[in-house]
Amino acid sequence: MAKSRAAKPKDATAGLTRGFGRLAVFGVILVLAGLVGLVYTAFATLTSMILFGWLLLIGGAVGLLHAIQARGTNYFWVGLVVAALNLAAGVVLIRRPDAAAEALAMFAALLFLTGGLFRLAGSLVVRGPQFGWTLLLGAFDLALGILVLASWPSSKYVIGSLFALALLFDGLGLIAAGHGGRRIVGMVSERR
Repeated sequence: MAKSRAAKPKDATAGLTRGFGRLAVFGVILVLAGLVGLVYTAFATLTSMILFGWLLLIGGAVGLLHAIQARGTNYFWVGLVVAALNLAAGVVLIRRPDAAAEALAMFAALLFLTGGLFRLAGSLVVRGPQFGWTLLLGAFDLALGILVLASWPSSKYVIGSLFALALLFDGLGLIAAGHGGRRIVGMVSERR
């Protein structure tokens, strides 16, 4: 009986170690995908637009099926309109990924501009403990919005760059979590 109790923590420790190792491996894959995306940003932009279009098409089809199942309820018309919008947006994104990327780049520029302005104003008004960082982040957002807006008509690199950077930083976060988790499991198992 005592032997089986001792075996369970070792099995759990090994399982946790393997899980954190898999997390780190997945992080490495995301980092590599992010680096490839940074090298081929135009391709990453078009690929992400086409992928997003297919996701909208699938979501629209599922929403349409759900709306049909809900006919006779108050949800039917809302579900039907949302499904039709998803289907239409998916078709547009798949047929014209370049135009969709330009529209999303304009939207991203506007988000960066407004976010930067609000952070700048908020940091100047509140002057909290993170005043310097908030001011710096607001200035960075504002500069990024102006930069994207300045090159807007030929912004086929913006969405791909942002997507690749998101993959890169998510991957680095997963690597750190996996490595840190393995170290913590190792430290805990050494104390036992």
